Amino acid sequence: MTLPSVMCGAATWSAAEYFIHRYAGHEYAHNRNHFAVEHTRHHATTSYFASTGKKVLVAAVAGALMAPLASLAAGPRRGLGFTFGCLAAYAGYEWQHRRAHTHAPKTAYGRWLRKNHFHHHFHDTSTNHGVTSPVWDLLCGTHRPVDVVRVPPKHAMPWLVDEQGQLRGEHERDYVIARKRTRPQDGGGSSAGV
Repeated sequence: MTLPSVMCGAATWSAAEYFIHRYAGHEYAHNRNHFAVEHTRHHATTSYFASTGKKVLVAAVAGALMAPLASLAAGPRRGLGFTFGCLAAYAGYEWQHRRAHTHAPKTAYGRWLRKNHFHHHFHDTSTNHGVTSPVWDLLCGTHRPVDVVRVPPKHAMPWLVDEQGQLRGEHERDYVIARKRTRPQDGGGSSAGV
């Protein structure tokens, strides 16, 4: 394995993360491809993730196809390095994505990742498709900067709220629990015509 081939594999996963999420998960989700079904369920129930077994199977099949093709194209050392880099970046993505839903951020990067990702979940699913990096969103024009994320109460991550469902103080600058807005009642004094 060579470092450049590993880095090239990781960069390839970064692009795949963006394009799979954007196109298979959203733009062509109406085709009901397997990824779209799982992804739609994740958006509907943000604590849902496809099983680890399914993800390992996908990685094994991808690796089994990628390694010989990459080795044929670039030689065994580089091909295996490319495959390793791609699969390692995929594993890192899966870990970071799940952790964003289950654990509070501990670093500036973790804070960015969560705000970026939850903006996608709760504000605009046509933007911020890159979970681990904004690079492809910036290049493809789908990046949106995030100030404050409004989170529906039923989707509030356990780390975000206390036992009563109230926003934890340490997250007040980044999140708001989006309570239902009630329409003002007509006080009966309106003289508007119908």
